[in-house]
Amino acid sequence: MNKIFNTDDVLSQSVSAAPGVPGVVAMLTDRNGNLYEGAAGLRRLDRPEPMTTDSVFALFSTTKAITSTAALQLVEEGKLDLDAPAAQYAPEIGQLQVIDGFEPNGEPRLRAPKRQITAKDLLLHRAGFGYDFFNETYKRLAQEKDQPSIITASKAALMSPLLFDPGEKWEYGSNIDWLGQVIEGISGERLGEVFQKRIFAPLGMTETGFELTDAMRARLAGMHQRGEDGVLEAIDFELPGDPEVHMGGHGLYGTVGDYMRFIRMWLNDGRGEHGQVLRPETMAMAEQNHLGDLKVTMLPGVIPTLSNDAEFFPGQSKSWSYGFMVNDEEAPTGRPAGALGWAGLANLFYWIDRKNGLGGFWATQILPFGDPASFGGYLSFEEKAYSSLLE
Repeated sequence: MNKIFNTDDVLSQSVSAAPGVPGVVAMLTDRNGNLYEGAAGLRRLDRPEPMTTDSVFALFSTTKAITSTAALQLVEEGKLDLDAPAAQYAPEIGQLQVIDGFEPNGEPRLRAPKRQITAKDLLLHRAGFGYDFFNETYKRLAQEKDQPSIITASKAALMSPLLFDPGEKWEYGSNIDWLGQVIEGISGERLGEVFQKRIFAPLGMTETGFELTDAMRARLAGMHQRGEDGVLEAIDFELPGDPEVHMGGHGLYGTVGDYMRFIRMWLNDGRGEHGQVLRPETMAMAEQNHLGDLKVTMLPGVIPTLSNDAEFFPGQSKSWSYGFMVNDEEAPTGRPAGALGWAGLANLFYWIDRKNGLGGFWATQILPFGDPASFGGYLSFEEKAYSSLLE
């Protein structure tokens, strides 16, 4: 893969278009190193600092793949049984009940689940958890019963009822936050410490963590809200400092350059710059569809300020592996069937193509999720990667 790849035009067009994005960082890698690193626009619209390739982002749900990787390490070591009750490792998850609607007086109607949640349920988003911005029941619990938002990074936020019995279907939610609690229960350490020792150090990831250092904050990309009229406004947003819970589903900050090291590890059968993170046979197992006949569905945006209706490759079949969405068919961008990928709430997107040894990451800080300007730019970036490098 010796071709020169440059997609500065995609980034600059994404910034200059109307509606556009305030600023973006995008990178592309093969198994050996980055093929492209680009930045365009501003870190924050109301300030003069330009977006740079070392800008720091709230990574949101791109955190999930790192947590899943830490869980797979424990599976390798025989310390985590994916089929055992998750309450064996994180006892509080065993207290949760299923919500079967609401009583006439507005009280939740609760019952015991038909079976216990397993760690495998958590990895596959089939345990019964949702998010209030994708689910009307959780939205109502937040509005009427003061169920704390997941971004409060609190134990109380985790203690939400199940939307259905474990294993019944795929629903995207706080499963991986709970998986982080499982990892902490096994390791006896906070999740950030586990990541640092077992993933970040072997990969040379020096600028990723649950808490912003002063050096990271100085390069932090600002958050933006797009109004109904399409206009972007810079907003003050920061996840809690010194969080009560290290949220394995969304809590990390980091640079795109650091995340590319993680993507390369997945392209290289678990090898990092400074050591092996996962065994090749673990990765070959993990990347398979483990949902069976269940499928990934469209994410309905029930809180318009946080998410639009969103879906990768509508009309195509999509499954879930141990850590990632799997596209079951070749995508319109050229991404092959069986490739891995996912996203983060503030319109961050990535993919990992182990077959061709190619992966990319596109980072913006815009709400709501599924922003047409950012998502469209990302798809153009991915499509250009395939048309330029694999034609």
